[in-house]
Amino acid sequence: MAMYKVEICGVNTSKLPLIDNEEKEALFKKIKEGDPSARNLYIEGNLRLVLSIIQRFSGSNENVDDLFQIGCIGLMKAIDNFDTSQGVRFSTYAVPMIIGEIRRYLRDNNAIRVSRSLRDNAYKVIYTREAFIRDNNREPTMEELSSASGLSKEEIVGSMDAIQTPVSLYEPVYSEGGDALYIMDQVSDKKNREENWIEEISLREAMKRLPERENNIIQLRYFQGKTQMEVAEEINISQAQVSRLEKNALKNMKNYLSAR
Repeated sequence: MAMYKVEICGVNTSKLPLIDNEEKEALFKKIKEGDPSARNLYIEGNLRLVLSIIQRFSGSNENVDDLFQIGCIGLMKAIDNFDTSQGVRFSTYAVPMIIGEIRRYLRDNNAIRVSRSLRDNAYKVIYTREAFIRDNNREPTMEELSSASGLSKEEIVGSMDAIQTPVSLYEPVYSEGGDALYIMDQVSDKKNREENWIEEISLREAMKRLPERENNIIQLRYFQGKTQMEVAEEINISQAQVSRLEKNALKNMKNYLSAR
């Protein structure tokens, strides 16, 4: 799934608005008062959150526009059900809602056929878990999930295993203080460790030999993951110039590395 599109579903992702916490609180008060324009602004201000989440599903081979639309549905559900009196940040509440909506979509579109009873049990577990998190602001234990859903632990595990889709290596498994630990981080590479380390040093040396502007473009494009249009806006040149400078930089780096 290509994730370098600047425009998704007609939305220019490089021009999405940023709303600070104070503005969000003010907008949410208006939303609760029934102001539809405030709701639209709040949705637009959180589309970057949807974009960051759909990147976790880059290994699903689903169309990015479809995932973005489904993620937006999850975002709208989160806005409609968010309770400010619970004292949690909106993003903390919205992320599992958006992820859940996308996973349901992927499961429903999975080519592997799962029996109706297993699927029904799985959905029951999912909805029970989401309701528990919404009411208690934490994940339920297996015992709590079993009690609330009326299913045995074996039925829960069996039904959830049956509808699982392949997990991306970039799926976060732990997060603390904003630093996420991904599945990829726990996969060890027992081959060529020293060679990879030396290769990285060579790559850094090749970058040091680039002119400052080209070095900056490579940093923005390949280390920060920005699109050519985003880079162009940041350094105030055209996208065509970024493309030309990037190609030239990659060519010079390749020549340097080949000569070593």
